[in-house]
Amino acid sequence: MKLKFIFLLTFLLSASICLAQNMQEGFTYLETGEYVKAEAFFENVLKDYPENKTARLCYGRAIGLNGKPEAANTLFTNLLADYPNDFEVKLNYGESLLWNSNFQKAKIYFKGLTEEDPNSFPALLSYANTLSNLKEYEEALKYVDKALAVLPGNPNALTSKKYIFLGYAYQKQQAQKYDEAEALLKQNLILFNNDKDTLLNLANLYLIANRLDDAKATYNILETNPENKITALNGLALVSHLKGKEKDALKISQQAFDHLSQVTDTTLVKPTEERYIQALIWNKKYKTAENLISNLNTVYPNKNWVLALRATLNIYKSDFKKSVTDYNQILVNDSTSFDGNLGKANALKALGKYDAAYNSAKNTLKFYNNQKDATNFINNLNNTFTPFYEGKASYSFDNGDNEAFAVNNNLEFPFSTKFKALASYNYRSTSNPVTNNDATSNDFSLGLSYQLLPNVTFKGTAGITSAKATTNDYTQLLTDVSLNVKAFKLQDLTVGYKRELQSFNAELLDREIVQNNFYANYNLNTNFNLGWFTQYFYTNQSDDNVRNLLFTSLYYNILPKPSLKAGVNYQYITFKNQVPTIYFSPETFNAAELFANIIKDEVVTKPKEWFYELTAATGLQYIEDDSSQSTYRFQGKLGYRFNDRCLANVFATRSNIASATAAGFTYNEIGVRFKWLLFNKPVFRK
Repeated sequence: MKLKFIFLLTFLLSASICLAQNMQEGFTYLETGEYVKAEAFFENVLKDYPENKTARLCYGRAIGLNGKPEAANTLFTNLLADYPNDFEVKLNYGESLLWNSNFQKAKIYFKGLTEEDPNSFPALLSYANTLSNLKEYEEALKYVDKALAVLPGNPNALTSKKYIFLGYAYQKQQAQKYDEAEALLKQNLILFNNDKDTLLNLANLYLIANRLDDAKATYNILETNPENKITALNGLALVSHLKGKEKDALKISQQAFDHLSQVTDTTLVKPTEERYIQALIWNKKYKTAENLISNLNTVYPNKNWVLALRATLNIYKSDFKKSVTDYNQILVNDSTSFDGNLGKANALKALGKYDAAYNSAKNTLKFYNNQKDATNFINNLNNTFTPFYEGKASYSFDNGDNEAFAVNNNLEFPFSTKFKALASYNYRSTSNPVTNNDATSNDFSLGLSYQLLPNVTFKGTAGITSAKATTNDYTQLLTDVSLNVKAFKLQDLTVGYKRELQSFNAELLDREIVQNNFYANYNLNTNFNLGWFTQYFYTNQSDDNVRNLLFTSLYYNILPKPSLKAGVNYQYITFKNQVPTIYFSPETFNAAELFANIIKDEVVTKPKEWFYELTAATGLQYIEDDSSQSTYRFQGKLGYRFNDRCLANVFATRSNIASATAAGFTYNEIGVRFKWLLFNKPVFRK
């Protein structure tokens, strides 16, 4: 019996050793990530040894890592029932919970394993990874450090720690705690010197925080590694774009694009082609960009990144309907697409479909909580429809001894994206010590603006003016009714009727001259920086005079940020009757001037920043048959945005153009303006 037992034991040990040796091939498959082969291998082993724990365990890992997490969890549940005290089985069961994204259950389970064996490296690291998946990064860092205390320098634990830091920093970034996010990323760089992922996250943080110089410096560090050169160049091109240096952006992007033929990493091709096409669009090289996008669409049909490029191109070309079509297709492919949702919001806004734009931006935030661009889009749209008060006070004088002090008050109160109520009260006091005339006027009007169609808006106001002059006190009706139409892309037409009084000086107010103006404004923009604005007034006056006024301006946009343009203006005026002793009324008047204008628009100015505008012009004017006279005009504005709701600016004008005043004299004006949003957001938005 003893010999039989020894023989049986020897046989079993030999069989076990042989089985272990035979499974080495499967172990290698698991270690090298060849999970399909590992699954097939251990499936065959289990046909001969269905109860072998190691084979069952390895098969469970193979199928779990091969995209069958639910089956793996079932297998490990059964294995745990057979070996309830086996710590290795427990670890694999816990890992199967992670594969199934059952992080809350995994958290409780691994917490128990770390208490059962506080020095188990796999338990500590798995618990840290579980906490990281639950975005409990601070606690995750504690446990990954405990794992590293057990096995110092373990590469898996170090990799986990790196990504825990990255996740923690991103969490802080999303909460707009940029300094804390920066500190975490820099701490990561101490552990992983010049790590590519960390540097990219740090550069992106600086971009979001608008610390463009820091972003540039970070990309420069990234570029020191030849393997990261193209990635760094793509980032540097974006920095140049955000700084408004579009030519530099294209030059840098061209450099990256030209290097593609020298790299073997195919993952660099898409982002580099994407950035190069974007740079072409930023520089208005639309035809080249369009050809490249067309080629990409042939190679990658219906791919979202190509559709997004085409949509962006059409945004820049003001083909907003085409952009919406592409963004809709992107959302068909992937309803969570950031480019699809927020890009569509921008295109809808440009089309005047504001409610739909709100919805698209809200959809973006459903998938990307607290995302800064989407939040800013909604805030900017809110500012457009938030009730506001605007007040302006000015003092003007000319070399004809006319002086005037004026206060203008305007209130806009939107009740929806389509309808808003309007109100205004204006006070003007004029005097002339030489003629001993003085007069005051008080204007009050109410009105409304209604968007009839996305591209058609009606605006109408009506009110009264009460004037007191040297020899005449009276009340008159005021009105202004207009229709704005955007029938074609890059074109804008406004036609209207306006009833007002000649109120420039005291003598004109005393004469009670009513003007009935029929007017049209037409503005044409192009995709090649040229613009054209034309205005025409036909005025029938109560003193039986008739005026025709034509103004046209052809200009070229030189720079986008700040906006710099230059051009030529032409003005033509005729009057039916000439009454030069009362007001400037030549039979014919012609004026032409060259001008330059630079603007930092208050709309795009951020809180605690300055905005400005300066216009300088010079030219010639011809009054009837008189010789030409040189003219000049200077206008300036300097303002400060205190916060999202409040801004103020000073302004000044000096001009010697005869038509600048009703009297034809050199004119000067200085003043101050204040604008305040009455609420934090529109009254119709909850």
